Amino acid sequence: MTVETDKDARARLEAANGVRQTDFVFTTIERNLAKDGKFRLRPSLLGELNRLAVEGLTPYAGVPRPHGMSITGSGHTPPAPAKVQELLEELCDYVNDNWDKSPVHLAAYVMWRLNWIHPYDDGNGRTSRAAAYIVLSLRLGTRLPGSNTIVDQIVQTKSAYYRALEAADARFDSGQIDVSDMESLISALLAKQFALIHEHANSSLS
Repeated sequence: MTVETDKDARARLEAANGVRQTDFVFTTIERNLAKDGKFRLRPSLLGELNRLAVEGLTPYAGVPRPHGMSITGSGHTPPAPAKVQELLEELCDYVNDNWDKSPVHLAAYVMWRLNWIHPYDDGNGRTSRAAAYIVLSLRLGTRLPGSNTIVDQIVQTKSAYYRALEAADARFDSGQIDVSDMESLISALLAKQFALIHEHANSSLS
């Protein structure tokens, strides 16, 4: 695979990849809403979301990283590459086995746990946010309206997102699965997404 090295070309490719990934997210939501039966999250879907996000930017697009990983600015060290596939399967099992839990909880868990595993060479955050949005939408049973989505809002202001990830990391280190900070963040952003729809619905063309 050819990997782009020019800085400006990489920026353009990353933007184009983002559009492709977003289109895939909405197509996946619509396709699964049209199906009978319960959606099941699979590692193959996570891999495809990653491939779309970073294709042409890394030789490992869409596949588990073959090397160790560190996260800049974080005290968390992601697990060794030999554990990644098993952990991805456990992540999917948690979502599938707990589908009766709240949509916000499941989305928060996916967003945190995928970042915690950090399974890919690049684009882990983009992959986690896309996967969480798919899970949230399908658990709610609808494609969420609005253009300023939860994903868009997180990208605009990431500090609260990083704090929520760090809080979940700390609680997991003490033996708890507690993504309540991420749940609060997603709930607030979802409310904002809906509020913007309401605002547009009541505005007139100038």
